[in-house]
Amino acid sequence: MQKIQFRAAACLAVTVLLLVFSACSAWLPDVAPVPAAPQALACPVCPACPTPPATLPPEAAPPPETAAPRLEAARWTDLPGWKADTLTAAWSAFLASCQGMAEKPHGAAWRPVCAQARALSGQSEQQVRRFFETAFVPYAVLEANDRADGLVTGYYEPLIRGSRQPDARNRIPVWGMPPDMLTIDLGSAYPELAHLRLRGRIENGKVVPYWSRAEIEAGASPQTQTQQPLLWVADAVEFFFLQTQGSGRVELPDGRHVRIGYADQNGHPYRSIGRVLIERGELKPNQASMQGIQAWARRHPGKLRALLDANPSYVFFRELPDAAGGPIGALGVPLTAGRSIAVDARYIPLGAPVWLATTRPNGKTPLNRLVLAQDTGSAIKGGVRADFFWGFGATAGQQAGRMKQAGRMWVLLPRQENARP
Repeated sequence: MQKIQFRAAACLAVTVLLLVFSACSAWLPDVAPVPAAPQALACPVCPACPTPPATLPPEAAPPPETAAPRLEAARWTDLPGWKADTLTAAWSAFLASCQGMAEKPHGAAWRPVCAQARALSGQSEQQVRRFFETAFVPYAVLEANDRADGLVTGYYEPLIRGSRQPDARNRIPVWGMPPDMLTIDLGSAYPELAHLRLRGRIENGKVVPYWSRAEIEAGASPQTQTQQPLLWVADAVEFFFLQTQGSGRVELPDGRHVRIGYADQNGHPYRSIGRVLIERGELKPNQASMQGIQAWARRHPGKLRALLDANPSYVFFRELPDAAGGPIGALGVPLTAGRSIAVDARYIPLGAPVWLATTRPNGKTPLNRLVLAQDTGSAIKGGVRADFFWGFGATAGQQAGRMKQAGRMWVLLPRQENARP
């Protein structure tokens, strides 16, 4: 019944849009890392109950779909390496999460524990550990088939070269927000559709999908005729990966850095160019890392444009103040190297502490630590799915590009008694 109600709401939403815009040839769900309020979490402890028990964490609710990931109550001893991590190293990132959650719809449940945290110095390991073990309950994140293992990848803040004006070297434009793109947020009217945003443009009185990457690069968008690019860069594949990361820095000829961050996305689904190369027989699966793709691009410059266009998704940027700290994530706070992750906000509330149990890139050395869910990403789909933020620069990029590890996740949610104002 609930699934039928969800579909009815979706149909009603589309009907409303049709009435507003007269006609709509296609609508695409948002797959880019747009900051948005997460949906209610799946019931962590009640696989067959029609209603959630009173002991559920504040954010939890009955699963909207039988196939949704779920949470299962756990003990601190279930978390691999919990006693070995230096929790004080994540304290400033946790306080940043509290700041970011304050204005979010789910922020009320976190307000009391965040107030407790701000009253602590955060310098004593014993104090911080006691705080987390007292204020929170760990919940194992499980996929719909009860699978506990998922995928952990890595990302970073790249640095590429560019300029304010085009020159013989820098010929690739970095576009800001296009003025002709329409964005419809269905969640404002239908909370069950909060993870969907629709992108389009008007053509001959009809709403049609926005321009694809290939069309934008070919100059089909009016933006290319009427708008000045934010910057110009030299390397197409490096810029592509900067778009994939969602933020980065551009080094100008005089050595100054310009920080740019995600502004929006064209609404087309993301397609992995690494997978495209594997499907075409150009690379083997173990070669399709960021470094492997870059090496392929250097060997086949004539094929690069067609490869990049195979991913129709295109990211638009905005210029950000070059302040200290990491780039701004979907939560609206700076990311912390080694302590921030991107998640699927439909299942993990943005800002929540998460215990991540995985291994270091291309190895078996454990990487078990407390991290904060402070970002989202177009390829981050599912409950047991995380993108680990390695930081800024080439060294971080080497780690991020090689990371494709199995991992498990536990989300820490406020105890019921601590969630009451």
